[in-house]
Amino acid sequence: MLKPAPALQTSAAENLITVTLSTLLNLAKAAAGLKLQHTAIKSMQGGGYVSRFKGRGMEFDEVRLYQPGDDIRRIDWKVTARTGSPHTKIFREERERPVFIAVDNRPTMHFATRGVFKSVQAAKLAALIAWAAANQGDRVGGQLFSLHQCQEIKPQNGKLAVLRFLNLLVSGTTTNTPVAAAMNSEPALTLDAILARLIQHTRPGNRIYIISDFRGMNPKAEQHLMRLARHCEVVLIMVYDPLESSLPSKGRYRFTDGERERVVDSSDQQRWFAYQQRFAEHQQHLEQLAKKISLAFISCTTHADPVSRLR
Repeated sequence: MLKPAPALQTSAAENLITVTLSTLLNLAKAAAGLKLQHTAIKSMQGGGYVSRFKGRGMEFDEVRLYQPGDDIRRIDWKVTARTGSPHTKIFREERERPVFIAVDNRPTMHFATRGVFKSVQAAKLAALIAWAAANQGDRVGGQLFSLHQCQEIKPQNGKLAVLRFLNLLVSGTTTNTPVAAAMNSEPALTLDAILARLIQHTRPGNRIYIISDFRGMNPKAEQHLMRLARHCEVVLIMVYDPLESSLPSKGRYRFTDGERERVVDSSDQQRWFAYQQRFAEHQQHLEQLAKKISLAFISCTTHADPVSRLR
């Protein structure tokens, strides 16, 4: 019987814990059938109508006779004076929307017991969104944040913008490993500080995807999400490993991050229940927060098909 070459076996194993550019490039075909259309959001500044396109850019369309209900601030006074009848300027909202994808690459994302590392799944989800956005003619940009570093790319048009973002994902997930984070003496970035930075790098009308396990959520981070939600369409994508939601019912299990080890005894029913309860409360809190401030919420396990989850 023929056996796979050792190099191929190693490569297959590495694809579970690290992301490669070829993997992200190959997702372009899978992203062709994705449409980034979410539930229409009522603008919190533009009156009582519901618009699927909630953006900052407005393009002049035409001038027509004033009709009851038109905004008097849009009256074209030159045409009104010339014709003797009130006329209103009509604007068409730009269909091109900047898409900004924030990806978590902190040490807690470098973990999995099934499927791929959370960091790899997050990179795949981000690549699919980037390709789908480019296919729709949207500008693509993003943010990659680790424990000590945060990098942003300004949204731009075309496949070149997608490639720049994919290169950021690959280089960032390769260099900002948990071991490198442990050796870094710089102060750690908190999730609220990262979201505050996200506010500075996004603009009203952006569609923002935040892909993370959302460890470290606190009231400050929630307030930053509320600020983003006032002017942008925000989608939270929670990535988690099945073991984080539920321990096996019985047994002793050893976990390691390469440096430290910990043994968990799941036969202790009280600790087993408390463990599951903490995760359930964390996920439920995120879902309730998203509902409260009109965010979209998606959960994705490390062994799920990312294309199916985005659909």
